[in-house]
Amino acid sequence: MSIGSGGRWLAVILGLTFSLTACGYVTAQDSAAATATAPPPTRQPDVIYVPTPQPVVDKMLELAEVKKGDIVYDLGCGDGRIVVTAAKKYGVKAIGFDINPERIKEALENVKANGVEKLVTIKQADIFTLDLREASVVTLYLLPSLNVKLMPQLAKLKPGARIVSHDFDMRGAKPAQVVRMSAKSGSSDDGDIDETFEIEHTVYKWVVPWEKEEAKP
Repeated sequence: MSIGSGGRWLAVILGLTFSLTACGYVTAQDSAAATATAPPPTRQPDVIYVPTPQPVVDKMLELAEVKKGDIVYDLGCGDGRIVVTAAKKYGVKAIGFDINPERIKEALENVKANGVEKLVTIKQADIFTLDLREASVVTLYLLPSLNVKLMPQLAKLKPGARIVSHDFDMRGAKPAQVVRMSAKSGSSDDGDIDETFEIEHTVYKWVVPWEKEEAKP
């Protein structure tokens, strides 16, 4: 399986609200057992599943200035492409979190296929209850309101930690950098999105402690 197989959460589709709820813990080394024993989520995900294009993944990690010794957390990891890319390209430890057991299974398969089991861990968990302080890089693909909901947790990151978000900002926090780029879209669960079309993507970066942004009138 290539790094880019599978997908990511796109919270803007249908205006739905993204929600993650607590479940178990699994690693790539015991994926078979994890698939059989992981408890089901207490509620179903509220969004359809759409991949983040691999060029956007690459730009997110580039913008985050990932370096040796970093620990990358991906909140809503989908098929694990960000954590797999971080491990393969930068040789760093990375942890992906997701609610959907199918995404967990895909992420574990992706980790194994790319031979990064020693660097990458996949967990089924509620991102809004996580202690994020171990991370030096956090990647997001959530609604703006959910980014804001994470701010109390993100504010506890060590000074100099980087946060990067695909397409969605974080109200009240001024980005240190914003990059716009074009990339081919991925396909959704039902295959409705055509990969031949290029669309514009935005990547936001913040550095902890971030600069406060004045509320817009």
